[in-house]
Amino acid sequence: MKRLKIKEVLAGGQVGQQVLVKGWVRTKRGSKNVNFIALNDGSTINNLQIVADVEKFGEALLRDINTSASIGVNGELVESQGSGQAVELVASEITVYGKADPEKYPIQPKKHSLEFLRENAHLRFRTATFSAVFRIRHAMAFAIHKYFNDKGFYYLHTPIVTASDAEGAGQMFRVSTLPPVNPPTTEDGEIDYAQDFFGRPTNLTVSGQLEGELGATALGEVYTFGPTFRAENSNTTRHLAEFWMIEPEMAFYELKDNMDLAEEFLKYLIKYALDNCMDDLKFLSNRLQQEEKNKPQDQRSMELIEKLQFVLENDFIRCTYTEAIDILRNSKPFKKGKFQFPVEWGIDLQSEHERYLVEKHFKKPVILIDYPKDIKAFYMKQNEDGKTVAAMDVLFPQIGEIIGGSERESDYDKLVKRMEEMDVPADEMWWYLDTRRYGTVPHAGFGLGFERFILFATGMGNIRDVIAFPRTPKNAEF
Repeated sequence: MKRLKIKEVLAGGQVGQQVLVKGWVRTKRGSKNVNFIALNDGSTINNLQIVADVEKFGEALLRDINTSASIGVNGELVESQGSGQAVELVASEITVYGKADPEKYPIQPKKHSLEFLRENAHLRFRTATFSAVFRIRHAMAFAIHKYFNDKGFYYLHTPIVTASDAEGAGQMFRVSTLPPVNPPTTEDGEIDYAQDFFGRPTNLTVSGQLEGELGATALGEVYTFGPTFRAENSNTTRHLAEFWMIEPEMAFYELKDNMDLAEEFLKYLIKYALDNCMDDLKFLSNRLQQEEKNKPQDQRSMELIEKLQFVLENDFIRCTYTEAIDILRNSKPFKKGKFQFPVEWGIDLQSEHERYLVEKHFKKPVILIDYPKDIKAFYMKQNEDGKTVAAMDVLFPQIGEIIGGSERESDYDKLVKRMEEMDVPADEMWWYLDTRRYGTVPHAGFGLGFERFILFATGMGNIRDVIAFPRTPKNAEF
């Protein structure tokens, strides 16, 4: 008999139908006459209830069926006696594939902290919370590729190992085959990278953007979607050392086109989640509400599905950085000294400032544009005022910045001058400058941190809980 996924059984199983299902036990309860086994195979947040007659199967077999044991069940679907699902499976045959000793298996059917589950990240997929998170993550990855494919973009695989630093931050992981003890040195006593594998210092990439621009200036519209790395010693709920980025780059796009694309793209992803992940979203919403039920009303997060619909249903406000600073300086929190960080023209806005603009002032998602050039990267198009660049940040409720992007500087002379001002070595970036020498065009792009978006879409509170195996300072387990 062909095995059916539990999702298929719950969606279309008919009373009287003979089916074969396989999965992992979530819970088992019962009496001396009958056991009820909640079985899950990862295809859905919902479990299929298995009804097992104790006399038929014997206590010895049923004793081996504990939380996380893997089993296969043949049986007949009957009308469910409980609420929540239409059918349940009366077992005629049970096969135990793998036992899970309840005295040793760490994730039992009780409340575990997220910190504990991170320590057992190899097993946390089996919990309802993490199975929901990773189904949504999959759906969003698929939706990203579908969105760009349907718009005629080309998926470009940019290098993971690179000799350039797109952000100019210098917080990069070195890639080397030189011996860590007594590496070869030059006459000056410096490490001799000429003897390294690539013949020069190389790092793990912080962004695929610069190479994406090269593709866009020939293919028109491209996007990258790959792993990126930051060697930033940050132990916050919003930072990872290894994360995934989506970075579209578009020839002949100016800042307004870039903003329009970012808004359309985010709304597409959120609509896809609402259309295709509702069971998981409802589960995560209920979980979040349970977590926050003891908080004062004004400290609770917006309900998850309501928050997603809020983004979908509102036009994003477009506002300049300068206007935003004026709004913040005239706000009650500023005047009452409630902001933790200062507010003045030229600062890099903090999450508290971004959230005030979205949640309190505009009550809509916001796209901030025209940032001071001194707090932005060398490649951003310089505005005519000489002080700002054609940058944009998309700000969301509860999370602040979710997308950062800009129109890119297409003028060769201006770009070289800016690189000199920011100590970016133009001689090493000759290949990047060539796109401004030969057939330069207005072009723009942005970056969406995938985990930051999944954090928003799932309502989880820590970015380490939306990637399978988080890489953070002093942690490279699994």
